[in-house]
Amino acid sequence: MLACAGPEVPPIVAVARELRVTADTVRKRRRRFLAERLDGLSDEPLRAGLPPSASTRWKRSWSPRWNSSRRTPLTGHGHRWRSTVVFRSSKSTVGRIWRQFQRMPRLADTFKLSTDPLFVEKAYDVVGLYFNPPEGAVVLSVDEKSQIQALDRSQPVLPIMPGMPERRTHDYVRNGLTTLFAAFDVATGEVITALHRRHRAVEFKKFLIRIDKQVPAHLQVHLIVDNYGTHKTPAIKAWLAKHPRFELHFTPTGSSWNNQVERWFGYLAHQMIRRGAHKNIQALEADIRTWVKDWNEDPKPFIWTKTAEEILDSLACFCRRTSGAGH
Repeated sequence: MLACAGPEVPPIVAVARELRVTADTVRKRRRRFLAERLDGLSDEPLRAGLPPSASTRWKRSWSPRWNSSRRTPLTGHGHRWRSTVVFRSSKSTVGRIWRQFQRMPRLADTFKLSTDPLFVEKAYDVVGLYFNPPEGAVVLSVDEKSQIQALDRSQPVLPIMPGMPERRTHDYVRNGLTTLFAAFDVATGEVITALHRRHRAVEFKKFLIRIDKQVPAHLQVHLIVDNYGTHKTPAIKAWLAKHPRFELHFTPTGSSWNNQVERWFGYLAHQMIRRGAHKNIQALEADIRTWVKDWNEDPKPFIWTKTAEEILDSLACFCRRTSGAGH
């Protein structure tokens, strides 16, 4: 303001040039001084950007209930499609709204709630075996990994190189199927396995006979199995009646996560099957036997952490969250 004082008011452009500021800054300061005198020269409080300007239509469109109940193509599209086609806003604005409502449009997951009327009883039974196994008994988590394919690539796999990942052709040749029967000892992590080309009650009975031979005769055997039909045939029930030390515990229907051997199958698939190339069934089965042998040389049991009460509370919370989804 002192630069603008004097008998003759200097031009705004000259003052701006002298003070090395813009003409708009000089003009704004003069206007504020004339209106508020010295109080108008103090700086305004700093603000972290402009306040949100999302309209009611925006907020409603990003709410979980609105998005899940409307059967439109909007749910699966990303920022650019939404911003340019629907809301005519910038990509950064759409991304900010996604983060505000903690939405992840590019991710999709799966779930399935068990409809087993005996879910609670079965969950308590299986989880109880994990936390408090009976004395003088062995607890085995049993299941079959069926239809393991012997796949061979149409061209040789290129090995990993500096700056280049392992590469393989997208197409493959099917060379047959096999089934792996496994009994995972929940206390030690050791696994009893058998390979069969078919997946019937006959093969499951043969696997029970193998378990009977490998588990010491003085121990009771508790088997955790799923509800697959081969586990409940008259032939299996007759065999179990003749071997009273065996007792079957069934997981709830549609709850494979309740069976620890499924996690072990995941290790097998990730570490050996998915990245393997096998010209025939014999080569696949040989690799599986080698992998199982290496596992049993240094077995690692899984640590079950959730009680049955915690599992039921989690399911109840999930049901409350999804009850208003419009499905």
